[in-house]
Amino acid sequence: MRIREIELGEYPVCLAPMEDVTDPAFRLMCKRFGADLVYTEFVSADALIRSIEKTMLKLHINDEERPVVIQIYGKDTEVMVEAAKIVEAAKPDVLDINFGCPVKRVAGKGAGAGMLQNISKMLEITRSVVDAVKIPVTVKTRLGWDDNHKMIVELAEQLQDCGIEALTIHGRTRAQMYTGEADWTLIGKVKENPRMRIPIIGNGDIATPQRAKECFDKYGVDAVMIGRASFGRPWIFKEVKHYLQTGKELPTLSFEWCLNVLRQEVIDSVNLLDERRGILHVRRHLAASPLFKGIPNFRDTRIKMLRAEKVEELFDILDYIKENFRESEKLI
Repeated sequence: MRIREIELGEYPVCLAPMEDVTDPAFRLMCKRFGADLVYTEFVSADALIRSIEKTMLKLHINDEERPVVIQIYGKDTEVMVEAAKIVEAAKPDVLDINFGCPVKRVAGKGAGAGMLQNISKMLEITRSVVDAVKIPVTVKTRLGWDDNHKMIVELAEQLQDCGIEALTIHGRTRAQMYTGEADWTLIGKVKENPRMRIPIIGNGDIATPQRAKECFDKYGVDAVMIGRASFGRPWIFKEVKHYLQTGKELPTLSFEWCLNVLRQEVIDSVNLLDERRGILHVRRHLAASPLFKGIPNFRDTRIKMLRAEKVEELFDILDYIKENFRESEKLI
């Protein structure tokens, strides 16, 4: 798969853009575990043109994580064009437009998945952003607004005609938010459309290596994207890439090895931010890790993890887990 001059090889696996998750430290960790393409947290176009410091920091990328995509969202054409130029100056490999975020504070104001109710505006923004920058522009969206308005097959052609160079489709409607199962059948129909020429990246419910392979084989997508399944489990890219390349499951990663990865997440987060902000950012990632699923009577330990305020405190909890739950040697 290629996006212009960017060669991603066969069976590319991408890290989805996730707010408060895909910061530079986490992206780099996923890259080292095998992610072929990583995305930043989504960036508000309005905040960018107002030079809001917290938003500007989201444009920081490292050469080690390339190829990397910066994703923006907004509802005003002129603002999106200006933001796209600011992003281009940050020198990402790709600029992505978010037309898929379903949360109320975004979609409810007409941006993100809210654009699925205003297709003409979506296309106007896309066309204008493509014309405004020299780097490749891609789009991420959903099947449609709700079950009665699944227009992705037609919409994919329209977006392609605007000049985008790849399209990511999340197999849910905006109305579904993140509930129910992702429907990949319409993603497959987009790929089957003989008029489609650009790569199609499928997203939604890929949580195992076997499911990733099935999505490539059954729906013909050019790449798959992993989002929530990487939360507290960045090694999923190692597992998926091994399976895609060999057809065999990676030998089970030890509980202690995975704990050490989570420990490194803490270090990376603190180094990127500072101790207070780094701990606030990373502790809920650790608490949500599937590594701890199924451990009996783990609730109190999880609560302590969510309340930790110091690196030493969080590491003491991980040491306690290591010593007291050594038998938990199997990942989900």
